[in-house]
Amino acid sequence: MKEELMISYATRYGMVAVSPECLAKLAGHAASDCYGVAGMVAKGAQRWKNTFSSGDFPEKGIKVGGSYRSVTIELHIMVTYGINIGVIAKSIVNKVSFTVEEVTGIKVDKVTVFVEGIKA
Repeated sequence: MKEELMISYATRYGMVAVSPECLAKLAGHAASDCYGVAGMVAKGAQRWKNTFSSGDFPEKGIKVGGSYRSVTIELHIMVTYGINIGVIAKSIVNKVSFTVEEVTGIKVDKVTVFVEGIKA
């Protein structure tokens, strides 16, 4: 079984550990709530998980990297036809950065949005 690396840091109350999967789920929910996002697109190894799982999973199309100081997030999305892609991407970057920093206290260094397609 593969051991997942945790992003952990010490506070005056004790240790805080956050899994990259948890950050991916948080970012996925924040991005999905943005107007114009039609869905997330599985990339790489996530395609296999998507093939064999019965439903959607919140971390689909999201890759998280970094340390306790700052994280980087990659999002692969499908957008709704007729919506300005630049505006959608800017909205996603702002909302994901704010949500992750507000909930976890970990600085988001960079959010990269890849538009994989357009849904009518």
